[in-house]
Formats: sequence, C-alpha cells, structure tokens
Amino acid sequence: MRGHDHLVIDGATARRLPAQIADEELFGRQPSATCELPDPRPLLENLTRCVIEIIAGARDLEQIARWLDDEVYTSLLKRVVLSAQARQATGRAPRRPAFSVGEPFVCEPRDGVVEAAVVVSGRARARAVAIRLEGFDRRWRATAIHVL
Repeated sequence: MRGHDHLVIDGATARRLPAQIADEELFGRQPSATCELPDPRPLLENLTRCVIEIIAGARDLEQIARWLDDEVYTSLLKRVVLSAQARQATGRAPRRPAFSVGEPFVCEPRDGVVEAAVVVSGRARARAVAIRLEGFDRRWRATAIHVL
C-alpha cells in the first residue's frame, strides 16, 4: 500500500494522509517516558568504556551499534578511521588502554532524555565523554557522543 492514501482516524475526525506519513506515525520509533526506561547509569558507564576502547582500536564499533543513533555511529566510525590511520602512520599497534571510568554526572533536560558527562582517567591524562540518551521504544539510544 506504499504510495497510496488511506484512512487514518484522528480522534473523532477522519482524514486522509499519505501512506508513508501514516506508516511512520504507526511503525516509526516511538518516544518513551523516563518511567518506562531502565536506569541509564549502567549504559552510560558501558558506552563510555566501549567508546574509549573503540577509538583505541581494541574493540569493534559494531559491538555497540544497537545502542547508537545512525548519526552517532557514522561520527564514531569517522573517528575510528582517523585513529587507525594515525596509529598506522606511527607504527603503533592497537591495544586496550588502561583507564578507570568515573561516576556519570547526569541531568534530565526533559522527560525521556538524559545527558551525562563521564570522566575517564588514564595513566597520562583524563578525558570526558559527553553522552545524550533518548528513550525510544522503551530502550535508551545514544543520540550524541563526544569524547573531549
């Protein structure tokens, strides 16, 4: 039925919408309220750990793809490629970095959205990872990740 109009009931009013719009409304990602979602802290800590290891070349990006928005995946993939090129240019092999992950500093700008900063302490330096999680279909999804 793609491409054809069909009847969609909007309260007491019947109106015709293009099939694609109706399908998106019915079958697209549905926002979730915070009360419908699990505690975000374990995911924030695990994503932070994984992102640092991915950039270091010790973990595959595909391992966390299910928790990432498409734009975040693409952005991290570019960073992974640049890091791999830098390692190759200097002759360094990928290795698992030694670091500790601090407690996430979490705020909720609106229902179903969590923003956090997580401090990662390594031997030589400390870094911060900023993550935005949004609730869709009763699970968290990272819509922004920045390693500072």
